[in-house]
Amino acid sequence: MRLRRRGLASINSEVRDGILPAADTIAQVPKDPGAAAHMPRGYRVTALIIACALFMEQMDATILATALPTMARDFGVPATSMSSALTSYLLALAIFIPASGRLADRFGSRTIFRAAILIFVGGSALCGIAPSLPFMMAARFVQGLGGAMMIPIGRLVLLRSVAKEDMVQAMSWLIMPALIGPILGPPVGGAIVTYLDWRWIFYLNLPIGLLGVVLVTRYIGDVREDRPARFDKRGFVLSGIALGCLLFGFEMSSRTGELPHALGLIAIGLVAGALYIRHAGRRSDPILDLTLMRIATFRLSVIGGSLTRITQGAQPFLLPMMLQLGFGMTAAASGAITVAGAIGSLAMKGLAPRILRRFGFRRSLIVGGLGASAGYAVCGLFRPDWPVPVIFGVLMTSGFFMSFQFSAYNTIAYDEIPSERMSLATSFYATFQQLMLSLGICVGAASLHIGMLGSGSTRPDLSAFTLAFLVVTAVSATATIWNRRFAPDAGADLSGQRRAS
Repeated sequence: MRLRRRGLASINSEVRDGILPAADTIAQVPKDPGAAAHMPRGYRVTALIIACALFMEQMDATILATALPTMARDFGVPATSMSSALTSYLLALAIFIPASGRLADRFGSRTIFRAAILIFVGGSALCGIAPSLPFMMAARFVQGLGGAMMIPIGRLVLLRSVAKEDMVQAMSWLIMPALIGPILGPPVGGAIVTYLDWRWIFYLNLPIGLLGVVLVTRYIGDVREDRPARFDKRGFVLSGIALGCLLFGFEMSSRTGELPHALGLIAIGLVAGALYIRHAGRRSDPILDLTLMRIATFRLSVIGGSLTRITQGAQPFLLPMMLQLGFGMTAAASGAITVAGAIGSLAMKGLAPRILRRFGFRRSLIVGGLGASAGYAVCGLFRPDWPVPVIFGVLMTSGFFMSFQFSAYNTIAYDEIPSERMSLATSFYATFQQLMLSLGICVGAASLHIGMLGSGSTRPDLSAFTLAFLVVTAVSATATIWNRRFAPDAGADLSGQRRAS
């Protein structure tokens, strides 16, 4: 059973690579052997319906990054202020992902999955009509609420409705649209912004989402737990206040004249965080189980992965702006270049298992982390006279190393997690994934703002982008300290290293 659980954890980590929360495992399949008897046997249909929801979310996220400079001009705000449109979405993911599984257990997976798609589509419609940045932030938060439930519960539907012997094939059907979205997003977004209007980015989600609702209603069964666990309401409120205040406090600290408000939010967040830690210590089933950090491989993966995701969160925010504002490129040209990272990530898929089998997790994480940090540091040195093929190659290499890091972290994290705690572990890990991606945008925006103050400019120049890239990559480079603390044979059963030796 342990080897079986590990195999699924490895498969699920390949699905996400820092985009999806790692999937729950066999522990979440209904205990009643007949619970899935009424579910559709066509796992390809189920997997593709869920994958289309993932495709819609990923296309939306990658397209939006390309459109930020144009949206800033329409809203009449500095381009750096558009970081709020990204962080509000990721913040909603971080707050509501822990609650998604409990909602599905209580109200049924089909009901919540269908509601999540409708909320995401409604948020998309609001984004499309947004007249100002504050309205856009609120609409993106609504989108994030839908996304927080849509993807984890969609993954749960797959695990509960597909037979164990079909799981590998079902995951393969799920992976492909998830990989295609980030590749198509930048060029499609660039073309929309250049030749149409950025609002069409969000309007495209409407027909896809409505079709998804019809397909979910027709093909997805409504599985729920007979005796769902109690929902940790107090923990949900305290953790939400802590995460929200801390994140927006850090984000506001990068704006001129907002420091007093930022410090106030940070203070409230710290107090709420302390109250949550006290609350979690008294409850047997807190919404975020902090005792998981006592498990060595999980703790090191959370810390090292969090530092790495700060860079990954900042890069999609900084790079399109540098190419458009610093190089003078159109959104279409920018999107055609930024797709390189997704191509590098795709190229990594077939090589990661072999690299881990040959060198093990510890050495692979150390070398891969340094390679990813060095690659993104070079991005800060890009200049308009650099040959485009060289820029493309650097971005492909960086994407390769960064995606490899996420594959390794997402797998090793669950090596020592007992099956009965897997659901809590995946919720905890997914929350920190989204939180650190959001924090990366905040760090990138703050660094860019500092660079602008140093040059006395109201618009970021190339030196400001250089500073921002170097700051965020310095953060990810510190993950090496934690990667070195993995045991030399950590995850050997997962990678096959022990058998190979």
